[in-house]
This record gives sequence, structure tokens and C-alpha cells, in this order.
Amino acid sequence: MILNSLNPAQQEAVRAPLGHQLVLAGAGSGKTRVLTHRIAWLVENEKIAPSRILAVTFTNKAANEMRARIEKMLHVPAKSMWIGTFHGLSHRFLRAHWQEAGLPQSFQILDSDDQFRMIRRVIHALNLDEDRFPPKESQWFINAQKEECREPHQVEVRDFTVQTQIRIYQAYHEACLRAGVIDFADLLLKTYKLLLTNAELRAHYQDRFRCLLVDEFQDTNTIQYAWLKLFAGDSNSVMIVGDDDQSIYGWRGARIENIQRFSKDFAGARIIRLEQNYRSTGTILKAANALISQNAGRLGKNLWTEGKDGEPITVYAGFNETDEAFFIVNRIRELKQKSDHVLREMAVLYRSNAQSRVIEEALMQFGIPYRVYGGLRYFDRQEIKDALAYLRIIANRSDDPAFERIINTPVRGIGDRTLVSIREHAKSHALTLWDALLQLIEQKHFSTRAETALLSFVNLINTMTERTLALELHKQVEYVLYASGLIEHYRKEKGEKGLTRLENLEELVNAAHQFSQDGVTDDMPPLAAFLAYAALESSDEQADAYDDCVQLMTLHSAKGLEFPVVFLAGCEEELFPHYLSMNDPKAIEEERRLCYVGVTRAMRKLYMTYAEVRRTYGKEAYHRPSRFLHEIPAELIDEIRFRTKTARLGNHAQAYSSGTGGNHFTTAAETQNAFRVGQEVRHRIFGEGIVLDCEGDGEDMKVKVRFANVGTKVLIASYLSAK
Repeated sequence: MILNSLNPAQQEAVRAPLGHQLVLAGAGSGKTRVLTHRIAWLVENEKIAPSRILAVTFTNKAANEMRARIEKMLHVPAKSMWIGTFHGLSHRFLRAHWQEAGLPQSFQILDSDDQFRMIRRVIHALNLDEDRFPPKESQWFINAQKEECREPHQVEVRDFTVQTQIRIYQAYHEACLRAGVIDFADLLLKTYKLLLTNAELRAHYQDRFRCLLVDEFQDTNTIQYAWLKLFAGDSNSVMIVGDDDQSIYGWRGARIENIQRFSKDFAGARIIRLEQNYRSTGTILKAANALISQNAGRLGKNLWTEGKDGEPITVYAGFNETDEAFFIVNRIRELKQKSDHVLREMAVLYRSNAQSRVIEEALMQFGIPYRVYGGLRYFDRQEIKDALAYLRIIANRSDDPAFERIINTPVRGIGDRTLVSIREHAKSHALTLWDALLQLIEQKHFSTRAETALLSFVNLINTMTERTLALELHKQVEYVLYASGLIEHYRKEKGEKGLTRLENLEELVNAAHQFSQDGVTDDMPPLAAFLAYAALESSDEQADAYDDCVQLMTLHSAKGLEFPVVFLAGCEEELFPHYLSMNDPKAIEEERRLCYVGVTRAMRKLYMTYAEVRRTYGKEAYHRPSRFLHEIPAELIDEIRFRTKTARLGNHAQAYSSGTGGNHFTTAAETQNAFRVGQEVRHRIFGEGIVLDCEGDGEDMKVKVRFANVGTKVLIASYLSAK
């Protein structure tokens, strides 16, 4: 009964004899089904009591679903079974053994924000300079040490900076003990340390749990692997399920080495491969297999399906990111109008959060509802709101919400009591916060320290206003990002999150440049018009998760999901693979695994797009197509290049809507047999070049050309000749 719905490889994994098993489960191969059926098999056929089974998942949702499936299969409650995440199971363990762990019975868990605030207080108590030792950086340092199983006294002192971070870690550790609180990283660390040092307790749990199962094993970090080994001991049965080809979280501590060394640490482990895919077409799987085969050191598997090959992969070369976005949106419209696809079956995936802005704009222009999965819409993100608040206060000193947001962002030593004084004075005298601040400074209301900080803030705003008056809009934005200290502030935030914030701020410059290029200002000053535009974009409600809407998400967020139609955007060198990975072979391999994850999200149709020109801080940058596109066999790809001139955002809808279909849209330039995008041309002084854009008609046509020796030039057509 348990085996009836399983294929041969799945059956092999489910009925494997007690011992150690490494189940290499490819994308879409039914690993969740295997895990739940394995547990049912252990209870029904191996006569293992549910209370002697420990199953680890990577999300609480997955744990709840697994428990519900098992209860349905066995027709008995699974309450006695330990099923949960590493953190959830550790919390259960510590609640039972709070005394042995040296914790109060009512210990509380700090979330990330609470932890940040406590670390910040510790830094102040140690009289350290917050600019030199930002709380976010110390938070990252402390959590990273805990994930490597290290308490403060176990961290190696390499230099003065690390020595100071150890002091902060120690002081934070002591503050937590006094307050009777622990953080999320402590859940695992304290469980690990207690099992390691308490032989009696360790023996009890190793005797209790006869069978241990772990899902998504490729994403485990150092302490999670050590945690598992302590619970497992030498005699219990351990089954891990994972896919080394989908290990994409190295940036947050996951170690692909864990799955690679499992067979050595757990002697006699049997490797079972789940390679039959129930999700994607044959073409998509062939592309995924060819792509991931470029990585070295794989445990090895080859996905296949009994289904049809399906359509080829469509690769689109956009002239720029706007062209790319409108190609994606146009295809979404066509699929909805001409096929049985609904919007929620279509997903747009991207490497960087910042890429969503131009795609969001294109979707909104066509009135297509969308949802940013696992994140905020572009103009709702914290760092963007911070930047816009600076721009708003420059444009209007009476903007009290903007004033409150930025007066101490980045931190400049202006405390809550000072802000309360400004608020009360403004309220009692019917003033704006800005005017109230100026009046209180004139009255010498504040302490010398507070007054110095406040004067610095006032001078900063006045200086930024003065120096941006004559600048173009995108230059204004760029100047404010640096002068305000926001760039430096978010640069101190370690890891992928900090990098994402910087990329989003960079994209704000591009948004301003695009906005000024479109020239839609309604007779308002450019900055005021741009701020109005951003406010309107932000005010549009995001589609609810249950509405029929297009799904937008990063590739990391897409793991574990599937969609009939997937658009993988930004397939360019230095964007994907990311520029920070370019010189690191291991990092490139992780980027390739990320691409593999993206490709295998698609069920029936996959589009991969890139832009030949992409703006960075308002300047055009040229990138080669991603190496990942070249690693997919040519016979699996249908490449499209629309020979259309670049259109501004407002013109794209008309350009695509009036098209005749197929792979070619006619432009005025082509009609008159003039120059076209992509054509090779020659100039008597600058030499040979490639046409990037055309504007105007006849002999007065302006042609943008990229020359090999002198860069990009805009020239009158009559000065050029076809090569």
C-alpha cells in the first residue's frame, strides 16, 4: 500500500534497510513524497515507534505539511514524533532541559531586531565608536561565530578589529545571560553545547531516536551538521535527502561540503538517486543537465522525464533593460490572451532585487497585476524610502514624515529625547519640525553635544540643497545618496542583504535617469515630479497572494516553487553570474547552481532574457551574454532579436502592441533602408563600430554607435557608411 504510488527509485529509498542513506533528489523528483512514505514505512514495516523518529525540515510550513501527510497515511496522531526545523526542535529540547542549559524556565527568544538593539546598547556601554563598529556588522560577526560553534573565548584573535568584535560578543553574551534571553543562533549553539558536554543527556537522546531524517541537507551549515551527529550517535539510522546541485545559500553559511562528506562521516551510507522529474519538459531538463554538468565535484545525477520534449527555450536579446522588460510583459499578455495560461502561472525571476523596478513599471503600464514574492515592491523598500525622504526634505522643508525618517538615519547621535523636544515645540507653536528645530537651536535649548549633532544635520540638508540645484535629476539623486551617508551606511551591512540594499539604491539613480529621459514632468520641477511619481508607484496596492497575478521574485526566493511559465531575466555576465563571483571558481559554481534552480522552476515554457546595454548609476554599461546561456546546447534554444530602435518607456507599449508578430518588428529606419540596430558601420576617423540606436528620419537621423577604440558616439547618419 505504501509503495503503490512510487516509482522504482522512490520505492528503493522508502524500503531501504535500516542504516545510513544519502538520497540525491533532483528538482521535481518527489522528495517530499519519499520522506513521508519513508516515515510511514518505518512505523508500519520496521515497527519503529513514532516517538523514536526525528525528522528535520527547513521550514515550519514543510514540517506541518509532513506531519499532516503522515497522520493521514497512518491514521494515527503524529504528536509524539519530533518533526520540525533545526531551530524549532532545538527550542523544544531547551524548554525540556532549561536547567541543564543554565537558562531560566521562562527564557525568551530575541528576534533579529531585538538582537540588533541589544548589540547596539552593548557597543554604547563599551564606549565604542558606532561608525567604526556598526551594530549590524557586530550582529553579523556574532551570528557567524555561533554558526561555526564558537563561543566568545573560542574565537581566534587575528587583529585589533576582531579583538574588539570579540569584546562586543562577550559583553552581548553576558547581557543575554543577565536578561534571561537567547537569540535564534543560540537555540542551536546551546543545544549543541549541552549535548556535547552532558554525556548522560546525549546518551538518552541517542537511545531515544532510532531513526533520523533530514530534508534539504545541502543547505545545512556547520553547527546543524554537528547537531545532527550528536543526536545520531554511532548506531542510529540516518537518512538525508538533498541535492548538491541546488546548494545556493553559501553566502549565509550553508556548506555544500556537508552533503559531500556525509558518506565518509556515516560509514556504509548508501546513495540513492531520484532522477525522474515530474515537473518539467524534456527540453528544459536537457538544458538543466547540460548547464550543471559544468560544475566539478558533483555527486552526479541526470534528470529525465517520461513526458514530451516540449517547446525550445526562448532566449531574447534586449537592447536595454527597458526593452527586456517590455518583451517579458508583451509575452505575458500574449500568453494570457492566446492560451489557457492565467497570470499566477507565470513568474519572472531575477538575480538581484534591484532588477524588479523596471519590470514592475512595465507591468503597471499595461495594467497587469503582480506580486513581489517574499519581498517588498521596489519603492516600498527601506533603503529606497530613506533615500526618497532625503530628496523630499530637500524639495520641501515642511515634510515632517521625511524629517522624522532621516534626522538620525544614518545614526548621527540625535536621541529620542531630543526628537521628543522638537515634536512638542512644533505642536505647541504650530510649526513644522524643521522650523521648530531651527527655533530651538536659536534658543540654545539643547546640550552642546545634541546641538552640534543637530547643526550638522541642518548644514547637511542645506548644503545638499544648494549643490543639487543645477544638477540633472539623476545626478541629484546620486549626489544625495553619497552626501547623506546612505551608501556608506548600507555598505557596512554585511552579507547579501547589504549588497541588495546598495544595488537597490543604485537602481534609484537609474530610475531617475529613465524618468528624466521620458520627460513627463507636467510643468513641475524634475525632482518634485519624480517624487510624485515614486509616491504614486508606492501607493498602488500589491496584488494579494490569492489574486490572479504575475509572480516576481529573486532566484533565491524561487527555490522549492514551480510555475508553468518562467522568465529568467538579466542573463548577463557581471549580473548573473554576479560580479562579486567572477574571480572565485567556487562562487561561480554556486551561481551556476542558482541558474540550475531557476531553469528547473519552469514546467512547460522557459524564457531567458538579457540586455545588451544596462544602466549603472545612470551610465550605460555593456555586458556579454551570460556564460550560462552558452552552456546550454544550441539545438535547445530559439533565439529572438527584435530589430527595433530603443523606445522610451512611454513608447514601448505602442511599439509592441502594433507589431505584426513573429521575430521581427519593423521600424521607420528599416522602412527607409537606413541604419538599423546591430548593423556594422564605418566612420572615416573613428573606424568600425556597431549601431546601438537610431533616432529621427532620413539624412538628419542621429545614430548611436559603439566604436572599438573610442567608445560610444552619437553621429549624424550622413557621416557614416555601411560596412
